[in-house]
Amino acid sequence: MSIRYALIGCGRIAPNHLPSALGCGMEIVALCDTNAQAIDALLEGLKLSDLSLKRYSDYRQMLACESLDMVAVATDSGSHADIAKECLSRGIAVLVEKPMALSLADADEMLALSQKHKVPLGVCQQNRFNDASLLVRKALDSGGFGRLSHVSVQVRWWRDADYYAQDAWRGTWEKDGGALMNQCIHGLDLMRWFGGTDISSVSATLANRYHPYLEVEDVGIGFVRFSDGAIGSFEGTTNLYKENLEERITLIGENGTVVLGGDCAQKIEVWDFSDSAIQALGDEADLSEQSSVYGSSHSRVYADFAHALLCGGQPTVDGRCGRDALELVLAAYKSHLVNAPVSLPLYGFDTQAMHL
Repeated sequence: MSIRYALIGCGRIAPNHLPSALGCGMEIVALCDTNAQAIDALLEGLKLSDLSLKRYSDYRQMLACESLDMVAVATDSGSHADIAKECLSRGIAVLVEKPMALSLADADEMLALSQKHKVPLGVCQQNRFNDASLLVRKALDSGGFGRLSHVSVQVRWWRDADYYAQDAWRGTWEKDGGALMNQCIHGLDLMRWFGGTDISSVSATLANRYHPYLEVEDVGIGFVRFSDGAIGSFEGTTNLYKENLEERITLIGENGTVVLGGDCAQKIEVWDFSDSAIQALGDEADLSEQSSVYGSSHSRVYADFAHALLCGGQPTVDGRCGRDALELVLAAYKSHLVNAPVSLPLYGFDTQAMHL
């Protein structure tokens, strides 16, 4: 079976999607963007201008006209949910960029539609597929850390006025969210994946220090209490001077310590375990190179999604994983808003409730 594929949104992240779809042998049926020049630029940049496909400026028209098995959604964050829900309602599998939505109500509706129509729903939280992340997961599953003491995440990046001026939706509560939602959500996803999805409370504080033209935070700092007693801490910011510094994740356990660093936590900087077999995993690791802060694992996301679509079931990073990451960010936002810890599970909260 050939997977008939379309991409909605041909902007900044699209060059990670189209080659990944082609690499899985998908049939590229259509591209959609409200800006026709974005489609041209995408194809020209990837040297795919001769690719035979349809072009659309309205995704609803595309869905009405084309027979599709799968759609990838790479538009502004605020439109992810509406587009995904329309596709799922038509029985079309959806792979959506992070965050999957800006409200938990929308995320829950997406999950329900995926289940109702029996089609996969995946979220591009691709750093779970990085070699370093997979090694940490293997060490955790093997019991190499023993009991975790704490997990910490620091996403220390730089975004200037030119970045936010690219699109009117950037840096708004209605369509985007701030540093935690847009830049730090991958790190927060890994913190929850490593530390445990069962979280009892989240506390956070936000500020806008250097981007007064935005509605949202440019720095967010907080901590998480996992239900087993472990603690997580996080720091996400776009306030670095001049250039990105790092995305760093540290895990400290009674029998092992790991520090992942680099642009997207893709490098092993510390790998120290009492168990020699677990130690050997890091010592012998041959990690793949990463091309940017987006990492190079979209291709693995696509391969995993294609397998789920062809064989039945959900992808590894499914809608539930996407909701968990979204819930953590929204809990941090609500904690700042009410100036108190927020208990999980969280329901019925969204970015539009926020006003800094």
